[in-house]
Amino acid sequence: MPLLARMLLAPLFIDIRAGAVSGLGDLLADRRISADGHVAVAVGPGQGERLADSIRPTLGNAEVFTVRGGTVDAAGELQAALRSKHFDALVGIGGGRTLDVAKYAATRSALPMVAVATNLAHDGIASPVSSLEYEGGKGSFGVSLPIAVVVDLDYVRSSPPRMVRSGVGDVVSNLSAIDDWRLAAVERSEPVDGLAVTFAQTAAESILHRTDGIDSDRFLVALAEALVLSGLAMAAAGSSRPCSGADHEILHAIEHLFPGAGSHGELAGMGALFASFLRKDTAAGALVDACLRRHELPRVPSDLGLSAEQFGAAIDYAPRTRPDRFTILEHLQLTSADVRDRVAEFVDLYSG
Repeated sequence: MPLLARMLLAPLFIDIRAGAVSGLGDLLADRRISADGHVAVAVGPGQGERLADSIRPTLGNAEVFTVRGGTVDAAGELQAALRSKHFDALVGIGGGRTLDVAKYAATRSALPMVAVATNLAHDGIASPVSSLEYEGGKGSFGVSLPIAVVVDLDYVRSSPPRMVRSGVGDVVSNLSAIDDWRLAAVERSEPVDGLAVTFAQTAAESILHRTDGIDSDRFLVALAEALVLSGLAMAAAGSSRPCSGADHEILHAIEHLFPGAGSHGELAGMGALFASFLRKDTAAGALVDACLRRHELPRVPSDLGLSAEQFGAAIDYAPRTRPDRFTILEHLQLTSADVRDRVAEFVDLYSG
């Protein structure tokens, strides 16, 4: 009988600890990524640039490029710069937008990419997806996984607390996405990948019940590991399905209709809470609500400066953001009047 196994793409190296960036030069050499440090370094403005300056002596022949904005155009500019010379690899240093640009440019330049995260705002650290803005909207693009992931807790601690807490909302929303996937299996016979679900659910559960917070190094390590696991879940599934359901449809709708209303993870967490309300899953709703409260994350539209009417407009629009994805929103086929009533009930239940 043949022995069958799955080949799963994953980073070769993951380093999550205080002072991790100090070992970046050794990582590149030891892992045969770049023996002499002849790499391109893509950084975001601000903290990414300061971090690049601090490690430049350890990277030998590195050349630094500053990425401004998380757009397809910015990724194209970086890609053109990478093609102008021969580089062994691309090191992306910064937050989610910078890493998404770096993943996209590296993939299209056929270069291995090392992700150095300076915050824990969402699960793009080690995912096969780049979310980039383009004229008229924002899209998700398939990319190669980073060959290595480095998270330095010293830099995470110096990032805005709101951005760190945002990662909690993104991870916890996995539970809603998994429920939507299972619903699609029942209603549409959509195959569910058990390994992807295991990764995504383990990531969410590892944060959902913790009582410590971002002041704890143990919590930051757990959150970083959960974000990496979410990325592996998407790699196993070959799509964002295990980490993106109605919760992300709602966040994309809010981003489109009301730009700047909240960060990715903040919107994902609130979207997950609303989705559990639509499912009438009071147990899941109570757990997600308690977690969002504990980490001071938005729970109702007013926490983001949105009115009930604006949130309702986003719910109406949400299914259009991912027309290929079946979630609780598509299942219920809510009318505008239904949405208005459900939003009012939701706000009444969770306000205060």
